[in-house]
Amino acid sequence: MALLQTLFYTFLALGVLVTIHEFGHFWVARRCGVKVERFSIGFGTPLLRWRDSQDTEFVLALLPLGGYVKMLDEREGDVSESDRPRAFNTKTVWQRMAIVAAGPLANFLFAAVAFWLVFLSGERQLAPIVGEVKIGSLAEQAGFKSGMEIVALEGMPIASWGGLSRQLFNYVGTSGDIPFTINDNASSVQRALPVNVVSWLRESEEPMPLRDLGISPPYELESLTLAAVSDDGSGYKAGLRADDQLIAINGETIEDVGRFIETVASSAGSVVRLEIQREQARINVEAIPESVERNGKMVGQLGVQLARTGKFPPEVMRDVDYNVITAIPRSINETWTSSIFVLKSIVKLVTGDLSPKNVSGIITIAKVAGDAGRSGIDNFIRFVAILSIMLGVMNLLPIPVLDGGHLMYYIIEIIKGSPVSDSFQKIGYQAGFTMLIGLMLFATYNDIMRPF
Repeated sequence: MALLQTLFYTFLALGVLVTIHEFGHFWVARRCGVKVERFSIGFGTPLLRWRDSQDTEFVLALLPLGGYVKMLDEREGDVSESDRPRAFNTKTVWQRMAIVAAGPLANFLFAAVAFWLVFLSGERQLAPIVGEVKIGSLAEQAGFKSGMEIVALEGMPIASWGGLSRQLFNYVGTSGDIPFTINDNASSVQRALPVNVVSWLRESEEPMPLRDLGISPPYELESLTLAAVSDDGSGYKAGLRADDQLIAINGETIEDVGRFIETVASSAGSVVRLEIQREQARINVEAIPESVERNGKMVGQLGVQLARTGKFPPEVMRDVDYNVITAIPRSINETWTSSIFVLKSIVKLVTGDLSPKNVSGIITIAKVAGDAGRSGIDNFIRFVAILSIMLGVMNLLPIPVLDGGHLMYYIIEIIKGSPVSDSFQKIGYQAGFTMLIGLMLFATYNDIMRPF
């Protein structure tokens, strides 16, 4: 059932986004007087097809993992003299640019509308107040203490932990000071509190800035349960099973998930004593975490997935209400900041500031789609909005075969006063296609090697 749900949510998300993207091309092409011969959602065997009054064939195909809009074009076949004014290649360079750019722009517009719908129900933000400071962490060395509120980063106001995490991403792969401004509740005075980093998280497979700094928000843990236990993991061999509730480790009551993970990670090859609750019985289990490599270090792993229940203290929660008008600038800002975040991620991958192991493919997308769908409609809409932004940004990259590659050719055409030669474009398309196939294979490999 979980697999079927994951497939459903994945195909639903991709189907919606592909339709939105291709409709952008289609709508602007029609407005520019271009004849659209086919509008296809999906590839492979057609499941449904029909034609409209302008003789455009609409197709819904078997595999909803893409789509295309086929326009009349003299470069792809003979065009009658009467239809020639409706051919794509006869339009001005500005019209062709508008048609090509319309797909990604439709994705950004869709994301803004999706965020607008989410924000209509209000927003609950987690105030950037420090709860736990990990012993020996970068944050502790810099002087962070529980109860401090982070009010700014490099002079930019910080309103929530989510905003802080996004701003910290700018420093991934860099060296120098991360310039925090904090409000020390003990003195109620704002002051600078820099944290020095060196090539920060550059080689990390899963960069988590807040976790690496060693700070986390206040959290009241109520229970920690095993959501899943791998059959070939050391936890299963020791007797751990799904739905077991973890009570204590090495005689110490579990009050923090991070501390539990750290204890297991630092105990590779050593015995850890676990106290668990299974139905009505208390059971003591001794397990030896197996040693695995993670981010260049050997750490202990039990082969289990954790599910925690608990709550953030009411005093660190801040509710923000929006109406149909005030939700508009908030949704536009979220779309803009998310787009910049995706673009910066790509730049960091290209420059080497972010490990290529962070590149994800369809398997990761499917997993996140399934998790988002099962967690509620708001989370699924947010996921689809972010995925739409990623699709828009990726398509605008100056790679031949992508929309951005076509726009690059048109910009060259404007500069030189004549179209780029067909032979040069063909070479570019072949190179771009090879690059994309290689990237897809690499992303899929990362997905397969990534533990879920």
